[in-house]
Amino acid sequence: MAHDASDLQRGLALHQAGQLHEAERDRHAGSIAVPHSQMPLAPTADQSEIRNPKSEIPPPSPALHELLCTATCPACGHHVAVQFYDGGTQPLATVAWPKTALEACAMIRLPLRFVRCVDCGHVYNSQFNYGEVPYSEKPNLMFNRGAGWGDHLKSIRDLILRHTGDHPVVVEVGCGEGHLLRALAEARPAGRYIGFDPSNAINTGNGLIAGRREYFEPARHLAELRPDLIISRHVLEHLMNPLGFVQAISFAASWENIATRLLIEVPCIDNVIRIGRTVDFFYEHNSNFTTTSLERLLARCASEVELVARSYNDEVVFGLAHFRRRDDQVQFAAEAVAFRDRASNHRRTICEAIDALSQSGSRVAIWGGTGKAAAFINQFGLDAERFPLVVDSDTDKAGTHVPGTGQKIEYRDVLVTSPADVILVATQWRAGDIVAEIERCGIPCRSILLEHEGRLVDYFTGDHPYRTAKHAA
Repeated sequence: MAHDASDLQRGLALHQAGQLHEAERDRHAGSIAVPHSQMPLAPTADQSEIRNPKSEIPPPSPALHELLCTATCPACGHHVAVQFYDGGTQPLATVAWPKTALEACAMIRLPLRFVRCVDCGHVYNSQFNYGEVPYSEKPNLMFNRGAGWGDHLKSIRDLILRHTGDHPVVVEVGCGEGHLLRALAEARPAGRYIGFDPSNAINTGNGLIAGRREYFEPARHLAELRPDLIISRHVLEHLMNPLGFVQAISFAASWENIATRLLIEVPCIDNVIRIGRTVDFFYEHNSNFTTTSLERLLARCASEVELVARSYNDEVVFGLAHFRRRDDQVQFAAEAVAFRDRASNHRRTICEAIDALSQSGSRVAIWGGTGKAAAFINQFGLDAERFPLVVDSDTDKAGTHVPGTGQKIEYRDVLVTSPADVILVATQWRAGDIVAEIERCGIPCRSILLEHEGRLVDYFTGDHPYRTAKHAA
């Protein structure tokens, strides 16, 4: 149902007065759509006191250890939740479609262990496994022919049309049979409309829209299609990690320097929590959004949250958000790529230097055999056959073996009686202390080497940042 400006103002005022639910029940209609910029902020301390006087807050009854669980919230990423609803085990409810009673009764039962995030209020199945749900084999179609639902779809179509231009590129993720995209294409035929769905249910309307039987992958498809709008309706509640999916869209938009919008619609459990309804919690719906948890997800990912509102008697909540380039993300990613490429080049040049050292005929001792030293030995291929001698400063490590390559670790004093020509320090960050220990113990050697920027350099004469002031002098 559409609402004029006076409706919006009245709805906002009622919400701020704590009377929104009562007013909405009297209307017997869809929710008032409130732009996100006009939605009330989190209550202040004084407001919280008014809305939730301490006398009305019941004291905690269960012991905390019986409630608390550590699990990652799929909406906001918070790691602490409490038990919410245990539905036992049930079969798949929406995508199985058994053809016989025998097949239906023999279906595998899956756990319904719903918990609630204490930070954003999101409810999710802590035992959910996406692999148990065969979306690519069976379509997950919504019934779109109800009169009330049809009105809701028209309002969503009109919202999209208001926020897109004359020649929009619109992508729908999990489009089902394509009803909404076809409606958009009929209203604005100059646009380009592409639906993604792993099932074979897409009806293109004789070419009115394009259908792709595959999953939408932000890392590939955002750059390929450069959409003005991405639609995801009744998809995120099925995902293992909806926050990760939206964050991937956000980063892809940053990396490819694409400005796009995302429209998300999901079932809303605000009413469910208020009245205690439990049939909403079934296996395919891993994530169950409140208005707050959808707001929190979008706020974590988007450049701007333009709208969050409920509709269809508060049974669904939708949000519209704008994604633009975020320079900080691009900078972090660029640094990662540079490090990856540099590390790859350094591994090649260090391995070449290691090979040359093994062929030089010098007796080589590797100083350090666990932790970062073991990582060095394994990363650069210092095998036991070519480099059998490994020593360490720690007597407790003597007699153990290097993980992965197997050299027996000797105590450092073995180098006093059986000197090495070259000591290769495997942990650069300790080089100063190790060299001081070599000098203090009177351990002879021809050279002390360490790795720096893809080369083996001499501790005393090479260019590196690990030499102490004493040794620099």
